[in-house]
Amino acid sequence: QVQLVESGGGLVQAGGSLRLSCAASARTFSLIAMGWFRQAPGKERDFVAAITRSGGSTYYADSVKGRFTVSRDNAKNTVFLQMNSLQPEDTAVYYCAARVGGAYYLRVDDYNYWGQGTQVTVSS
Repeated sequence: QVQLVESGGGLVQAGGSLRLSCAASARTFSLIAMGWFRQAPGKERDFVAAITRSGGSTYYADSVKGRFTVSRDNAKNTVFLQMNSLQPEDTAVYYCAARVGGAYYLRVDDYNYWGQGTQVTVSS
C-alpha cells in the first residue's frame, strides 16, 4: 500500500512558477515509478510527466516540455514537479501517481495509487 500526499499548489500569475511536492509512504520508494497528471474542470485526467524509479529518465507531455521538470529524492520519499512559465491553460488539479515496479508509465490506467490532488490556478 502506498499513500501519496501532494502539496505546493496555489494561485500564481501567468509567467510565474510553482513547485509541487508529493510525499509517499512506502518502504521501498526507490522501487516505485512515479507520475504527475492534471485534470481541468470538465476534462479528462491528462498525463503531465513521469520519472523512472532511479530518477534517471523523465518523460513529459508536449504541452509542458521545456517548462516543467520532474525530479525525485528517494532518500526523502518525495517526487517534485517544478513548473515554470505557467499559463492559464495550466490551471487544473494536479495529481501524483505511483506504481510499484516497472520503468515508467504514461497512462492513467497504468497507475495503482493516487494522491488527493492539489489545485493550481494561473491567472492571466
